[in-house]
Amino acid sequence: QVQLVESGGGLVQAGGSLRLSCAASGRTFSSWTMGWFRQGLGKEREFVACVTHRSNTYYGDSVKGRFTISRDSAKNTAYLQMNSLKVEDTAVYSCAGSNTPICGNPRLYDYWGQGTQVTVSS
Repeated sequence: QVQLVESGGGLVQAGGSLRLSCAASGRTFSSWTMGWFRQGLGKEREFVACVTHRSNTYYGDSVKGRFTISRDSAKNTAYLQMNSLKVEDTAVYSCAGSNTPICGNPRLYDYWGQGTQVTVSS
């Protein structure tokens, strides 16, 4: 059974940084596309970033230049480094795994973590 477990969320002041981790277990991680999505209170789910199995990366417009996604296949873990955080980045962040190289559509992801809360204070 596939499991994705996020960690690293928390409370941070605006301008600060956090690094989220997503540990995968249960199946071969290296062939997946790994994505991060977020959902703020009362908002729709938003694509944040993804990294394909070839380590190509893509970002949502709102996080370009501030967030960096990466993966370590030896550790079966994906990361999201978030810098210059803004109040509007406050959301539940979820990682997801997909067997396709298409990144931005959450409906193409087969596996999801439970999410981790990120709160950015002013």
